[in-house]
Amino acid sequence: MEPSTVHSTFTIERSYPHSPERVFAAFADPEKKRRWFAPDEQVTVEKFELDFRVGGREHLEFKMGPSAPISGVITNNGTIADLVPNKRFVSAYIMALNGRTFSVSLVTIEVLPSAAGTDLICTHQGTFLEGSDGPEGRKHGWTVLLDNLGKALADGL
Repeated sequence: MEPSTVHSTFTIERSYPHSPERVFAAFADPEKKRRWFAPDEQVTVEKFELDFRVGGREHLEFKMGPSAPISGVITNNGTIADLVPNKRFVSAYIMALNGRTFSVSLVTIEVLPSAAGTDLICTHQGTFLEGSDGPEGRKHGWTVLLDNLGKALADGL
């Protein structure tokens, strides 16, 4: 029997030469997050909302460009489950394509002071359903996002 789900956990670590407060604010402030979270010309953001508090919600709707492997409207609906300012937050989110759920994830972002600024640890635990981008695609996506964050911070975010 072939399983209908794939479960995966991965961790991505980054170091940024900026204070934990500045790195954390890039996630917590809706205007700042919008600038690095979907800055690519291949992504057209239709809607972005963020209420960054325990129990708060994040809603993102976007379309990928013509050369992307996925076409249609992608929605990302999340809830902040835990939050310690300037230290960590945990969010649970559901992603759907054209209204059909394709993954459910739990993401923990840890922001730790270091001698050089901040060490960030992103741990993603996911359940991927039929038609999803799968663990490799999601890890690639988070790698790009955290690289975007580093660039935005370097540019004065």
